[in-house]
Amino acid sequence: MRGSAMNILDPQGPIGAAEKTILIDSLAIMLAIVLPTIVAVFGFAYWFRASNPKARYLPDWAYSGRIELVVWSIPTLTIILLGGVAWLGAHQLDPAKAVEGSAQPLRIQAVSLDWKWLFIYPDQQVATINTLTVPAGVPLRFELTSSSVMNVFFIPQFGSMIYTMNGMATQLNLRADRPGTFEGLSAHFSGDGFPDMHFDVHVVPSEQFSKWAQEASRAEKSLDEASYSEIAKPSTKSQPAVYRLADPQLFHAIVTQKLPPSPGFQAGVKGADLPAGGADAR
Repeated sequence: MRGSAMNILDPQGPIGAAEKTILIDSLAIMLAIVLPTIVAVFGFAYWFRASNPKARYLPDWAYSGRIELVVWSIPTLTIILLGGVAWLGAHQLDPAKAVEGSAQPLRIQAVSLDWKWLFIYPDQQVATINTLTVPAGVPLRFELTSSSVMNVFFIPQFGSMIYTMNGMATQLNLRADRPGTFEGLSAHFSGDGFPDMHFDVHVVPSEQFSKWAQEASRAEKSLDEASYSEIAKPSTKSQPAVYRLADPQLFHAIVTQKLPPSPGFQAGVKGADLPAGGADAR
């Protein structure tokens, strides 16, 4: 099963499901004003037509307290309801709030690069480019940062997009409930390679994830500070890749800027054409 990139009405976890509920509730509250207003427009147009002798014409009419009460009270109540839904949802769906699941949370460190995603599994000693494999039913604890410009991490069917910023680490807790393949993407314009900055999310049973992690930890290509410096160089349409993690402190080095930020694409510089596919670090 492959999910649609923006099918937020088909959530695959508790966060996405809660956000769908908020979206539908907000829509219903707003329709409580919109639909009667549309009906009233046609009703007024019909009743006050020139051929209706029963319609009263009041050219000197200026004020009605009852009309003012309706005009101001209904929108005020709507704003209060919408504000309450948003306020409660914002606290209940705090990105840093832990999500319950069938096992201990899986730690994933995500780094937005120009223009690709690096995912580090520090406990499994694995890293990937533009592909994310996670176990179904297990809480996912993301730590996120950026190698250069600000970006936004988003898996629409899981819910809760969140910014990545250079020199900072943000947190996001999600969970995927059913196996399948879904799409993640960058939700913030970040330059020439932005349209291709997306990745597949493979949700698999826990046993299959353990097998994948063991095989990936023996991958031929390794990721350390030297190979990261090559991967961080701007490139477009980078293919998915799997690395064994040689430096468990790599994410910390990126966040604390022990590894300098990526210089980014130098527009107008001779020889600065973007490579396709990224670096093949070993």
